[in-house]
Amino acid sequence: MAKLIVGLGNPGIQYEQTRHNAGFIAIDVLLQNYKITKIKNDFNAILYFADIQGEKVIFAKPQTYMNLSGEAVLNILNFYKINNNDLIVLYDDKDMPLSFLRFRERGSSGGHNGIKSIIKLLGTQQFNRVRIGIDPPLEGYKISDWVLSKMSKIEINKIKTSIEEVSDFLNQFILENDFKKIMSRFNKKF
Repeated sequence: MAKLIVGLGNPGIQYEQTRHNAGFIAIDVLLQNYKITKIKNDFNAILYFADIQGEKVIFAKPQTYMNLSGEAVLNILNFYKINNNDLIVLYDDKDMPLSFLRFRERGSSGGHNGIKSIIKLLGTQQFNRVRIGIDPPLEGYKISDWVLSKMSKIEINKIKTSIEEVSDFLNQFILENDFKKIMSRFNKKF
């Protein structure tokens, strides 16, 4: 049995520093903390394999574009026979302040198209997630334009710092597999 940690974003250089790619940024931060044993392009995703605390962990960046993220997630879960409760999805949230993090076990999509896709294809809202604040849209921005707008280096570094500060959640998830404890421990920090 493995754990699957998915960061949501859009593939391509033009999206690299956009708010919608906060999930990819978070995965990059987490990858720096672990020895990656293999990298593979499969299931419309870039997969990074690691052994953490004796457990197989797969980090994934879906390459399907945000609106179809569920396709990659479902295929990876099915192929590696991973249960939904061994999945964590990291993604941007326009309703929270920049770099604010919120750990949740379940919930609606909140209008996020990547999460909508995952909920639809998994047939449940019950999966672990980490919401990453990207700030509400500035006046005059449509939501679609806001999430695809570029962040400054300062904004990106704030997100990276927040993820780094809580990166130990992954060790706890592997050792105890109790997301309620993770929520209790890490949601208090923000």
